Amino acid sequence: MRDEITTLERTARMLHGTPEQRAPWNDRFIDYAEAFLHRLPDGKAYEQHDTSAAIYDLPIGEEGHDLEVLLDLVRRSVDTPGINPASGGHLGYIPGGGVYPSAIGDFLADVTNRYAGIYFANPGAVRMENMLIRWMCDMIGYPVEAHGNLTSGGSIANLIGITTARDALGIRAAHVPRCVIYVNAQTHHCVHKAIRIAGLAEATLRQVPLDEHFRMHPGRLEEMIAEDRAAGHIPFLVVASLGSTDTGAIDPVGALATISHANNMWLQVDAAYGGFFALVPEIAPLLKGAGRSDSYIVDPHKGLFLPYGTGAILVRDAAHLNASHYYRANYMQDAVNTSDEYSPADLSPELTKHFRGLRMWLPLQLFGLSPFRAALKEKWLLARYFHRKIGEAGFTVGPEPELSVAIYRYEASGLNANAFNAALVKAVQEDGRIFISSTMIDGVFWIRLAVLCFRTHLKQVDLLLELLIWHRDRLLAAGIARV
Repeated sequence: MRDEITTLERTARMLHGTPEQRAPWNDRFIDYAEAFLHRLPDGKAYEQHDTSAAIYDLPIGEEGHDLEVLLDLVRRSVDTPGINPASGGHLGYIPGGGVYPSAIGDFLADVTNRYAGIYFANPGAVRMENMLIRWMCDMIGYPVEAHGNLTSGGSIANLIGITTARDALGIRAAHVPRCVIYVNAQTHHCVHKAIRIAGLAEATLRQVPLDEHFRMHPGRLEEMIAEDRAAGHIPFLVVASLGSTDTGAIDPVGALATISHANNMWLQVDAAYGGFFALVPEIAPLLKGAGRSDSYIVDPHKGLFLPYGTGAILVRDAAHLNASHYYRANYMQDAVNTSDEYSPADLSPELTKHFRGLRMWLPLQLFGLSPFRAALKEKWLLARYFHRKIGEAGFTVGPEPELSVAIYRYEASGLNANAFNAALVKAVQEDGRIFISSTMIDGVFWIRLAVLCFRTHLKQVDLLLELLIWHRDRLLAAGIARV
C-alpha cells in the first residue's frame, strides 16, 4: 500500500506545481489580461456572431493541454461572442464592474484559499467582511445592532432578506395562504424567485400602482393593506426599489417605512443597483429613509464597480438574521468563537464561504472613496446629459433620470412605434460598438440607457447618440414599421 501511495503522490503533486511551472503561467496570464484591457477602448461591446461551440471540441480527458491552446480557446469562444460587460460601451441592463485590484484580491484569496465562513477558521477574513458590512450599514443609516452578509449578488441577498422577514414575523406554513406581499410592476424578477424558494408561493402577491415617475404609490399601498386586513388576510412584507432595473425609479422608502411599521410589516429595500449612489452628496437626499427599512440589498458589483459575484444583504436587527440562519453541527464542536464577531456562515445559507471581502476591501483601500464618488456622479450626469440630448433629437423621453437609467423611444405619425424601436435596438446591437437593451412597460416598447460601467464616459454616450440618430433616419427612409 505504501508503494501505491508513493506512486500516486508523484502524480498528485502536479496539482501544486513548481516555481518553474508557475512563472511562465503567471507571465502569460498577465499578458492575456493586459491584451484584453488594451483592446477594450476600440473593441465591441456586443458581438452577435457566436463562436462558443468550439468549447465542446476540447473535452475533459486524462491528459492536459498546452496553455496557449487553452487561452486561445478562451479568447475566441468566451471573450469574443456575446456582451462584453467590461466595455465602456455596455449601456444595457445594469452593467457590472471589474476594477483591476479586485482581480488581484481574488487571485490572493484563491491562492491562499482562506475560508471566510467562521471566525475560528480565519479571524482576519471574518473581521474584514464584518468591517465592510459595518461601513455599508453606516452608509445607509442603520443602527449599531445591524449587520449583514456578503453574498454572490442581489438574488441571494433578496432570498436571505425575505427568509429573515418570514421568520421574524412568525409566518408559518399554515399562515402562508393568508399572507400578502406587496411589490410593484417593476420589482426585479429575482424577488419573485426568492418568494417561491422561501416557501411563500401560496401567498398573495399584490402589485402596488406606480405614479407618473414609476415609483410605488404610498397612498395606494396603505389602502390595499387596509382592504386586505379587513378581508382577513395577513399583510406582512413590502418590497421597495431604490433604482428599479426598468427605469431607475426610486420608491419613497421613508413613506413606505412609516406605513409598513404602522402595520407591523417588514420593509425590504432592493437597492442592488441604486444603493451606492448614497455616496454622492447630490443624490443621497433621494435615498432618504433607507435606514428605516428592515432589510436592504446592495450590490458592490454594480455601484462599486467590482466583479460579478459581489452582493450584500444588510438587516437592521442582526438578531433576526442570525435566528434564521444559525446552525451548529457536531463536527464543528471545536470551532468555538471566543469573540463578539458574527461569523458569516451563521448569517447566510452558505457554509462554504468564498473570501469575497478581499476583492472589495483591496480597491477601497487602494483608491479611497474619492474616485468611486466621482465615477458615480459622472454616470448620473451622463444619464441626464443623454436624456436631454436624445429629447432634443426628437425622441420621446421618460422621466428625467433619478440615477443613471433613462428610457426613450421614437414616435411619429404613421409609425408602428413598438416595431420601429425594436428595429432600432437591433440595428445598434448589430453595429456592436455600443450595447443597449429595451423593456416593455404597459405594452409600450421603451429603449433603455443604463450607465454604470466605470469605463463609460462622454465618448461612449456621444457615440450612442450618433448611432441612434443615424439608424433612426436610415430606418425611416427605408419605410421600416410604417402602418
